[in-house]
Amino acid sequence: MLAMEGVCWLCQQELKVPRQGICSFCTKNLPPMPRVCPQCALTSEYIDASCGRCLLQPPPWQKLITVSPYRAPLRQLIHQYKFHRQPQLAVALTRLFLIHWLNGYRQQKWKKPDRLITIPPHPRRCWRRGFDHMALMGSNLATWLNIAYSQNSLRRSRDTLAQVSLTRKQRRNNLKKAFALETSVSGLHIAIIDDVITTGATMHAAAQLLICAGAHTVDAWSLCRTL
Repeated sequence: MLAMEGVCWLCQQELKVPRQGICSFCTKNLPPMPRVCPQCALTSEYIDASCGRCLLQPPPWQKLITVSPYRAPLRQLIHQYKFHRQPQLAVALTRLFLIHWLNGYRQQKWKKPDRLITIPPHPRRCWRRGFDHMALMGSNLATWLNIAYSQNSLRRSRDTLAQVSLTRKQRRNNLKKAFALETSVSGLHIAIIDDVITTGATMHAAAQLLICAGAHTVDAWSLCRTL
């Protein structure tokens, strides 16, 4: 899927502000998240308290903030961005998260973090892709929110198997000691952003490392959540 400059990536209609990438109509009509637990973003009866899963086994992060379920149309856009070398989608996708985050921030659902960190790809995978897709989003988002951004705080200490083909248990094992921390996070409120959270194994490994290193609070951010 290719989009001409100044045209919405989703509906192909002309944009009043070309750099937005996705028109306001398509933005408003993205599939919303259903009633979910604020900590794991999986379906729950309660939206103001952790679900039974999180009470029994709390994740290392405090909140999971996500825009939409992992299905059309964002699923296709994320695939275009990651696997078809279309870095021009970074601004449009980041803006979707920005709008969602600001809406919640104005309603005092969450607080602004001290620092934003992105989930890093292994250098070999980044070389194949041609760019660090999360670094492009992270730098844009940190600038717009006026918060510190650290691209190199987390480093992949080893190349892991592609998570998409693994079971939940295999994903956890695949990510053991997969990350190394390069900077101090002691006492800080950290947000980690990734494009999609499926089982949460990648985010869990990264957030656990930050908590063990002394981070005061960790929030998990993502464009989409698999339900």
